Amino acid sequence: MNTIYIRTLKRADHTVFGVEKGQKTYYDPQFGRMIPYSSGQQIKRSILESLNLALETAGSPTTFFFDVTKKEEIKEGEVFGTCNPADPDQLLGGWMRAASGGKEKTLKRRSPLSISSMRGLHPLLAGTNKENMTFDRSNRPNNVVVVRDQKGNELSTEEIKDLLSGKDRSLERKWIADQTRATGLFVQDIAIDMRRLFSVALNPFEPEISAEVEASLREAGWIESESVFGPCLVAPKSVRDTLIPALVDSIFHWRITSNQSRTLSLMETLAVGISDNANKIAGSIRAKLTEAEKAMPIVEEELEGVDMFVTLPAAGYLITKNESADALENAREHLIGLLNKYDYEGQPVMA
Repeated sequence: MNTIYIRTLKRADHTVFGVEKGQKTYYDPQFGRMIPYSSGQQIKRSILESLNLALETAGSPTTFFFDVTKKEEIKEGEVFGTCNPADPDQLLGGWMRAASGGKEKTLKRRSPLSISSMRGLHPLLAGTNKENMTFDRSNRPNNVVVVRDQKGNELSTEEIKDLLSGKDRSLERKWIADQTRATGLFVQDIAIDMRRLFSVALNPFEPEISAEVEASLREAGWIESESVFGPCLVAPKSVRDTLIPALVDSIFHWRITSNQSRTLSLMETLAVGISDNANKIAGSIRAKLTEAEKAMPIVEEELEGVDMFVTLPAAGYLITKNESADALENAREHLIGLLNKYDYEGQPVMA
């Protein structure tokens, strides 16, 4: 077993995944509905933020490059991470460093985590609704109101009063119409490639790391080995023992946050399926049409080849048999066991 597949079922309630036009959606042509979603990139970022939280680190730094043009304007350039697997979020998130001008060898590492978007379990089981909001501070006597004319000049208090004469208009309340919110059952998939999880390839023609980083890793105790992808350096057991529990916690406990705090949803996990078979994991948490415009969520709790863990809130949204209060704790221990069992230093290679 080289790949572990994890399918997670979550419930979102009147919330926002992304603030683009209120909420990102895509069109489902079969059922003619707009379905809210959270992109795989957003999920990945949430997972890595949760990882740094579990490890009590700030995360690796990012370098932003800017160029000054002949007109003395600042032009955006490259954005690089550290490209150093000693940083946990780099090791698990991957990187791409392609310097401008082509004078440096491009460094790229594919993330060992393949992360899907979080989308509706079924088009009939997730959707959006609209709400109108107000930003109201009219009860505060110390507000400052500034009104500018067409030339940008501030109007006096008397000029503002004359302008509002005969108009029912408040300058201390803002009306925000048609804000989109997401509600429903959502599914999300992650594949963990254990061949890449803790190893960094040493391919001089398609390098993942620089010579300086390679030297620092060897000094830190990284082990020279070989995988199906060729010669590599493998993180020592002490590093793996620290990262595996943190990675598992981040996979099970990530949360999407937005800058609209009033739309908080716990996005509670209803079920988690873990398997080494992609086809079976796809069938373990699914929906079934019962009528033309009705769908029923289904969690296969006893599907061979899939270990299923169902939480207590799941019973409120689908038919369950063995939901439990410690489902996520059991899932955590099971996944940690699978990740610890893999032979990272002596994994099979091509003949």
